Amino acid sequence: MSQAPRRGGPSRAESCRAVPSSAEPGRARRMLRAGCRAALARRHMASALEGLKQTPLDALHRARGGRMVPFAGWSLPVQYGRGHLESHLHTRRHCSLFDVSHMLQTRVYGRDRVRFLESLVVGDIAELRPGQGTLTLLTNERGGIVDDLIVTNTAEDHLYVVSNAGCADKDRAVMEGRAAELRAAGGDVHLEVLDNALLALQGPSMAQVLQTGLPDDLTKLTFMTSTATTVFGVPGCRVTRCGYTGEDGVEISVPAGRAVELAERLLGCPEVWPAGLAARDSLRLEAGLCLYGSDIDESTTPVEAGLLWTLGKRRRTAMDFPGAAVIMEQVKEKPKRKRVGLTSVGPPLRPPATILGPEGTPVGTVTSGCPSPSLGKNIAMGYVQAAHSRPGTTLSVEVRKKQHPALVTKMPFVPTHYYVAK
Repeated sequence: MSQAPRRGGPSRAESCRAVPSSAEPGRARRMLRAGCRAALARRHMASALEGLKQTPLDALHRARGGRMVPFAGWSLPVQYGRGHLESHLHTRRHCSLFDVSHMLQTRVYGRDRVRFLESLVVGDIAELRPGQGTLTLLTNERGGIVDDLIVTNTAEDHLYVVSNAGCADKDRAVMEGRAAELRAAGGDVHLEVLDNALLALQGPSMAQVLQTGLPDDLTKLTFMTSTATTVFGVPGCRVTRCGYTGEDGVEISVPAGRAVELAERLLGCPEVWPAGLAARDSLRLEAGLCLYGSDIDESTTPVEAGLLWTLGKRRRTAMDFPGAAVIMEQVKEKPKRKRVGLTSVGPPLRPPATILGPEGTPVGTVTSGCPSPSLGKNIAMGYVQAAHSRPGTTLSVEVRKKQHPALVTKMPFVPTHYYVAK
């Protein structure tokens, strides 16, 4: 086995030599162990990153001090030198740039493209105006959530679909299989998977930063609308006013070969900091947004997840989406469990901690949790029995074999600031 390449810091031998001969034995041993642990951690991470997919911004992340980690088969920055807390708060107060190029981007063409997509998702795609998008859910026949998607009816000749990276392979298989079925029956639909990068510029300063690089008036682009345009001289971009932080923001689909150029131009503004996965996760949790694979999955229905609003009125009546019978039965009879927000003090509430009722019996499970940088207390999401889901209900969560009080709380935990039409 070849030796892993060094990525800075002392080797094991150098760590041993770094201990002063005059140091007392206990301190020397602790320093030695710490040095060895650090060296082994670096080697382990280097090994873990081997074979992962890289975004077009990979070299930029490393050059700017991004700490790279594996995520959904990709190498991505978890944070930068300033750390998670400062990055999170900077996004809330100013503006940050996130690399979300690991997301799957697909164009759907053909005269039957709306019928095709509505055969897979719960949303009313036919009602979307040109340039309008929506969050929708790809469901299975059991009513479970296969993925949550952003679908945009572009002003051009296609639908634009953004899928989660962790679901990319199964989403692609589902979509390609259904497209083949429709074509075999005489339908007209075909898919194009894009290799574009995807950049998310998020925070209250976003509009100020981006407007200088757009030929169009950004005030006309409201939340969940999209336009094809040039951004800071880079043609062939799609700007969608949306994001995963709860702040005003955009996601910019940009040709991969021009992604570094655009990212450097945005980061050249003092208002804009690079941000990583850690800040992205705590920001989305404060905004009450689900993480696929944690808060929603194929065992979770839209009703249980509190995502009933994604079901189009026409679609509910027609019941023509996968799992409609199961989902609409839950709408009628009410689900046995519900997704809730929780707040607490004390140790952070981490998944899969058990949520306990007033009598100390298990009533649910934490699915996401962290200390909130904005609020200074713990926040979490989880599923509890419906009888315990009312906001204001006092429960407890078991953390390290001790019970800690938690309060069922309305979400979002932090008010959102999406740019909506007045």
